[in-house]
Amino acid sequence: MNAPWKPSGSGNRDPFAAYICDEAALDVLRPVCIEMGWQPEKCNKGGLRNAVQSLSVAASPNILMVDLSESGDPLNDINALAEVCEPGTVVIAVGQVNDVRLYRDLLASGIHDYLLKPLSAGQLRDSLNQAQAVFAAPRANDPDTAKRHVSTAVVGTRGGVGASMLATSLAWIFSDDKSMPTALLDLDVHFGTGALALDLEPGRGLTDAIDNPSRIDGLFIERAMIRANENLAILSAEAPISAPLMTDGSAFVQLEEEFRSAFEMTMIDLPRNMLINFPHLLADVNVVVLATEMTLASARDTIRILSWLKTNAAHATPIIVANKVQGGNSEISKADFEASIERKIDFSIPYDFKAASTAAKMGQTFVEANRSAKSTAVVKQVAERILGASEEEVDEETAEKKSLLGGFDIKSLLAKKTKKPEQVPAE
Repeated sequence: MNAPWKPSGSGNRDPFAAYICDEAALDVLRPVCIEMGWQPEKCNKGGLRNAVQSLSVAASPNILMVDLSESGDPLNDINALAEVCEPGTVVIAVGQVNDVRLYRDLLASGIHDYLLKPLSAGQLRDSLNQAQAVFAAPRANDPDTAKRHVSTAVVGTRGGVGASMLATSLAWIFSDDKSMPTALLDLDVHFGTGALALDLEPGRGLTDAIDNPSRIDGLFIERAMIRANENLAILSAEAPISAPLMTDGSAFVQLEEEFRSAFEMTMIDLPRNMLINFPHLLADVNVVVLATEMTLASARDTIRILSWLKTNAAHATPIIVANKVQGGNSEISKADFEASIERKIDFSIPYDFKAASTAAKMGQTFVEANRSAKSTAVVKQVAERILGASEEEVDEETAEKKSLLGGFDIKSLLAKKTKKPEQVPAE
């Protein structure tokens, strides 16, 4: 039931069907179905066992609502339902047992939602709308057509250098301009601004993942992530500052694994303290965007982080982005900065206070609110470099897998072997 939904396989399937035990619940459900544009005749009398019998000889609908009220063993009956449901069917259960443990067990078995009787029109409408949203969620495509996943971490050398601005803007570019299904993971658990920049409520998804890493799977991702646009979903938190972060980082690694199967791009807003505490977060990251500013402290920490990356994440391509550049008003010059870090700055984003204020007031990412700004043009160049760096990595991996004989010129070796030695003139 929680298998990846494939649009190509849903053409002959009904959008909705329900199997409800009592007339009172059916009377509430049918008008909501009509509102959703579905046939009220698809609301059948009978519970979960009737659903199992019907679906064993008929195609599963996209969304299936089943009543557990007459089920003596709901979990066992749900497993029987899973055997006759086609992959991708979103199942909403209805029941009269108000039990948190049952609710969690049902979710773990693949159920999308569990509604308590008596049903209300608003409750049904919200649940059905959420079920429909599942089909718009980024999902893994068939293996033959799947594109390579790109994972990018954005790290700030100092607080306030604009790492979160870069992370949200890049995520927006990949999702909107490039039409790449993109996941934005804001790992500043207490003070993250990823959701705030997108004018969204962060929800509890990230804190739930940290507290219960074993719950993380494809269905959890669908339910926990907040959608910003058709191709962009965010996972963030505003955890109470009285609650310390108690985790070994396993939840973050598992989230990254799920993102690789459900999205084409993962954008991680990675605070530098998380970088130090959980170095394994970069195990599968392709590119690290290091956001800095033209100050002495940032130059020092750029040197330190570059050295750390060389030791702990040599596989990742570092890209240095100087933000809030003010020309001659910088604390240190670009030449001195580059001399101190012993490499070039890849991109310089000009300081634009007005553009930043506009984005904040509009509740949009920097690049969305300022499409024609010079700063936006530079951020788009950073996005192109990220894609280019990941493609170069693929080319390098392909080259390494070539046969060892590919590095030799066979013809020249044969020529040397068959060439007759020069005759030494007789004395």
